[in-house]
Amino acid sequence: MTTETETEPNDLRNLIEGARVVLWDFDGPVCRLFAGHSAERVARDLVDWLEGQGLHGLLEESERESLDPHFVLRAVDRRHPGSDLVAELEERLTQEELKAAASARPTPYADPLVRTWTAVGARLAITTNNSPRVVKEYLTTRGILPCFAPHIYGRTQELRHLKPHPHCIQRALNAMGAAPSTALMIGDTPSDFLAARAAGVPFLGYARNERKHKVLREAGAERIVGSLEPLLKGVWEAGELGQA
Repeated sequence: MTTETETEPNDLRNLIEGARVVLWDFDGPVCRLFAGHSAERVARDLVDWLEGQGLHGLLEESERESLDPHFVLRAVDRRHPGSDLVAELEERLTQEELKAAASARPTPYADPLVRTWTAVGARLAITTNNSPRVVKEYLTTRGILPCFAPHIYGRTQELRHLKPHPHCIQRALNAMGAAPSTALMIGDTPSDFLAARAAGVPFLGYARNERKHKVLREAGAERIVGSLEPLLKGVWEAGELGQA
């Protein structure tokens, strides 16, 4: 739990009551996708594969040393957008994400929060930079796919649309017929916050440690929780008030 100041219960209540549609980032708020399958190793494997293709000079040193596979993917796409090389690299990342899904760790309170929010009438969607194939695989194993389907908006071949671009959020809003002001985005990275802000959607940051809390604050996020437990409690209370 972060030692930073947590979002006040009244602020959470206002967010919950105003949210008819809840947009979830996947890796972080729903689960730790790479809990048992290191994202850092995946990034290194992508770099090694590129170098094995004779493309050592394609990436700058900082990009080769990146610990984020999405950063590597975006770097290649900037130089060769829409190419077969990018398509192959994206598919390799998807296969690694599928392996990771088998050992992904559920975020504490995420499953009951998803089920409870659905039960009290909210509509849920996934808006993520991960592959939608991976999201569906994980949600199916947890038995919560029906809480989201068909509204799963993940990585496409248009990598310029990855967050912080608001494309996946806008796709969700359009498909669900929802105004930005009636939605809530839950994410754990600055790119989530920036995408939500660009789409005009209220944002709640989830920070499982002080480092994540700090980077969200520095990006401009104002409402942050270190656990989904108070959010679950707030949804329960809002549901009970609605039935009173």
